[in-house]
Amino acid sequence: MNEIDFVYPLSSELEDRLRVKANKIRGRIVSFVVQYEAFIQGQWRPIVRYDTAHRFAHRDVLHPDGSSDKQPLDFPSLSLAFTFAIQDLKSLWQWYRYGYEKEMEK
Repeated sequence: MNEIDFVYPLSSELEDRLRVKANKIRGRIVSFVVQYEAFIQGQWRPIVRYDTAHRFAHRDVLHPDGSSDKQPLDFPSLSLAFTFAIQDLKSLWQWYRYGYEKEMEK
């Protein structure tokens, strides 16, 4: 089994990052975690996580109160779900952060 494990900075201020972990067997993704984290009010906070926990690919949108919304992903392979997760978070991380910070104001 091959492991992929890295952190990818998203902002020039280094206050936003993508944490990526995956396992591959024979070139195919068999499990993964792709998580967007933001440094807000002095601590790293997970904002959105894509993973294969619970035996299916899904997205968890995390909220400041500790709750989360789970949304299943419908892709023909985990490799496609993994690629989608990375692209989604790379392109929409600012939107996710904005929503999280707005919720913190309530």
